[in-house]
Amino acid sequence: QVQLVESGGGLVQAGGSLRLSCAASARIFSINYVAWYRQAPGKQRELVARITNSGLTVYADSVKGRFTISRDNAKNAVYLQMNSLNVEDTARYYCNLHVIIPSTDYWGQGTQVTVSS
Repeated sequence: QVQLVESGGGLVQAGGSLRLSCAASARIFSINYVAWYRQAPGKQRELVARITNSGLTVYADSVKGRFTISRDNAKNAVYLQMNSLNVEDTARYYCNLHVIIPSTDYWGQGTQVTVSS
């Protein structure tokens, strides 16, 4: 069982930056994706960014050019650098690890990001 722990959330003014971190309790050697999702009150959880263990990335259109996902496989960690934050980025951010074989999903408990105007 892999545990994911997010950190780095908080309150920031619009235009500011935050860096989220996700630490995994164990190393995953099989092919996998790690992603950041977010969920705002009353809205569905949505994909923010995803990175494969070879470094390929995908971003939601709403964060392209502002957010950067990266990973450090040696540290079992994934990061989300968020710049030029706006009020619409306010949400709880969740780290997700998807292992391809066998197909398995792990989720963290989430970290709150609040952007004030």
